[in-house]
Amino acid sequence: MSRSLTRRGLAERLLEDRAAAMRLVPVSRETEERLVVFVDHLARWRKATNLISETSFASVWTRHIADSAQILGLAPGALRWVDMGSGAGFPGLVVAILLAGVPGAVVHCIESDQRKCAFLREAARATGAAAQIHALRVESLGAATLGPVDAVTARAFAPLPLTVKLATVWLEQGAAGVFPRGRSAQQQLEALNLSRAYTIEVLPSAVDAEAAILRIRLIREIAHG
Repeated sequence: MSRSLTRRGLAERLLEDRAAAMRLVPVSRETEERLVVFVDHLARWRKATNLISETSFASVWTRHIADSAQILGLAPGALRWVDMGSGAGFPGLVVAILLAGVPGAVVHCIESDQRKCAFLREAARATGAAAQIHALRVESLGAATLGPVDAVTARAFAPLPLTVKLATVWLEQGAAGVFPRGRSAQQQLEALNLSRAYTIEVLPSAVDAEAAILRIRLIREIAHG
């Protein structure tokens, strides 16, 4: 954000950005209000916990909220999620806000930074998000630790090969992997060397026409005989 952008100017820009985001990924009025609470918390916490840059915050609604919210629709029917490296809550806490009040819904937000976990817990409490915060490293979790999982996601977490490797514990259970990969998705796919068979779909982003989201499922081997 430019230093010349005044507090009033920022407020006006955020309102415009919010309206644009809601056009891209429409939600109910109640959900939008929960998202407003989340953004307010992010505004208060962001400098102390290094959650999001000033430049990025000026377009937080389109660049982060809408970009995260679109993830939910790419795993139809998924109620139990894992978000690896949740950071400031993108996409995990946003998905958890969209699932607030839905029976059986839970998003396991995994983050090793204790300060970010403190923010996530407070934001989840304030918004009523269907979230559980885990102050752990992803690789420390075993297959049965979180119970059944329908979908696993990660955004700005790790290179694609490592992301898929760490997600395999849930992909093996039948979970769908939904991974925003920005504008270099195709290049990242070319660098992916998989030892097992996966179905990989390259889906367009609703927010950025040049960006893509990967939807990945492990193809289970069928025993014969």
